[in-house]
Amino acid sequence: MSSRDEQLKAFARLLDIMDTLREKCPWDKKQTFDSLRCNTIEEAFELADAVERHSMKDICEELGDVLLHIVFYAKMGSEQDSFDITDVCNAISDKMIFRHPHIYGEVKADTADDVLNNWEKIKQKENNGEKTVLGGVPRSLPSLIKAYRIQDKARHVGFDWEKREDVWRKVDEEYHELAAEMAKGETGDIEGEFGDLLFSVVNAARLWDVNPDNALERTNNKFIKRFNYIEKRAKEMGRELKSMTLAEMDKLWNEAKNQ
Repeated sequence: MSSRDEQLKAFARLLDIMDTLREKCPWDKKQTFDSLRCNTIEEAFELADAVERHSMKDICEELGDVLLHIVFYAKMGSEQDSFDITDVCNAISDKMIFRHPHIYGEVKADTADDVLNNWEKIKQKENNGEKTVLGGVPRSLPSLIKAYRIQDKARHVGFDWEKREDVWRKVDEEYHELAAEMAKGETGDIEGEFGDLLFSVVNAARLWDVNPDNALERTNNKFIKRFNYIEKRAKEMGRELKSMTLAEMDKLWNEAKNQ
């Protein structure tokens, strides 16, 4: 692996390139915080996809894209005399030291759960204690991830099930409330009850240490693989999916499950 000097040299090279692009490239000169926002979100998802596939080559590449955006924002911040890359690095370094008193201070934390509990307590003390428990959950998070984060933060202050098995009664309750709303037809709040049911299922996943986003993505990929098999087999049979019966497609689906 590279030495610290090589790492610093590589980072300095990226900063120099950003300076040059911001000065000479018409596209880079035109960018603003707002114009980069959507691209940054896209890059984060591309990194998440590479991580999900466990592709070290792609993870390395996507990390570079994300890092470029960080450097880009810092460059624009410096142009406005608001902050620069030094401020960004020092701010996160100071925050990490402050939030790890079990490493840099006298606090004891022997387990990962101890660390997380301390972390939440410390974050509550930041900003002169004006932060709320759920205030740190980004509004723009995808809903499934946001639900998990909301519940996890509430857990750290003791708002959680005494026995995790009890959550299934809540799931069952929400299911029956949804069924009741659906029975009302157009007058029922079906969307709201669907949301409540999903929220309770996410809660159950959390209690069993399952990341619901990872779980759903795993099922998405499994469905894609099996459906692609159905499509491939249909073509081999000289058939179009639209012309096949559900029973015929279901037979191919069961074949796909055994591949």
